[in-house]
Amino acid sequence: MAAAKAALINLQSYLDSYLDNNLDNSFENTVEKISSISLDLLDGNAEIPVEQAAVLDDDAALGITLSNPGDNLDLTKNTPVWALVKLFPRQNQIHKQILTLEAGEGLGKTAKGEAAIYSFARRLFDANLLPLIPEDKTVTVKIILPQGRELAKRTSNEAFGILEGLALLGTSGISQPLSAAEHLEEFRGILREKVKTHRNLVFCIGANGYSVAERLSIPESAIVPTGNWLGALLVEAGLYKAESVLLLGYQGKLVKLAGGIFNTSSHIADAKLEIIAAAVVEVGGDIEAIRAVLEVKTADAAHKKLIELGLADAVFKHLAEKISRKAESYVKKYADVDMKVGVVLFGRKGEVIYEGMGNRE
Repeated sequence: MAAAKAALINLQSYLDSYLDNNLDNSFENTVEKISSISLDLLDGNAEIPVEQAAVLDDDAALGITLSNPGDNLDLTKNTPVWALVKLFPRQNQIHKQILTLEAGEGLGKTAKGEAAIYSFARRLFDANLLPLIPEDKTVTVKIILPQGRELAKRTSNEAFGILEGLALLGTSGISQPLSAAEHLEEFRGILREKVKTHRNLVFCIGANGYSVAERLSIPESAIVPTGNWLGALLVEAGLYKAESVLLLGYQGKLVKLAGGIFNTSSHIADAKLEIIAAAVVEVGGDIEAIRAVLEVKTADAAHKKLIELGLADAVFKHLAEKISRKAESYVKKYADVDMKVGVVLFGRKGEVIYEGMGNRE
């Protein structure tokens, strides 16, 4: 938003000097030179350096700043951020959309095609630009990240559902992790801190995860909460050079990874019984065993049926090994690193079903 604010201020300076006073069309004489912009961060202020700001015509200007991610992933450090600001006549005094934000090249989009601009960033745009917009105008800001599409290939954005570029989170001036839907950004922040001291992390999945971890003598300092965002956080761990991750979770959640489902929310996909049934086939179970799994309603009930049939150990060992392989391949695909993934599966009451610990501290 610093680039957008610089562009808007420059444009207004030009309009005030050139149009109001009928001066010759000399940008050098009429446009305010801006080297930095003061931003309202809602809980304070920050002075942001401005690389360039230029008036393009009577209703458009361009501002350029450089990204400063602080302690976050440094691949975006000094990435150019362009903001193309355009003024339009306001149709009437109750015009609802005074400020519109658009995704230009390199700024990611959601699966619905919306600009990947987080709510906090939108609030910052409102706080900093709305007071500057003339009463008879509306403003459209197109955010352009010239290196965004290429850099996004080296991030976990696609795993987060952000396509074709980087997401715009906003800034606190000191680059703190920001909250996002379902605490995803909070989990990423926890991961970033813990990987500094633990290169072998433990992801806890499910309500009983921490109690199981305690029984297995796993230090709390190595545990990262994940919610349903397993794929995204696995990739994040790989990007931060974790050596291994142990997935410690309720089997009804974790078996989804064996089917290539890396967001375990039941609202996204829920094929756990079909995945368990496929594993029955792969370990040599017959049609009756497959039918028994598909006829129950829960993963725990499927596990009990397989115990009765003498197939539980083979099926869940096979599933755990498949989860490890799929997870390691997922990290390799999106982070281009090799990272070991171990698996501990437990039931609804916290009883361990399978334990393949892998490497951990």
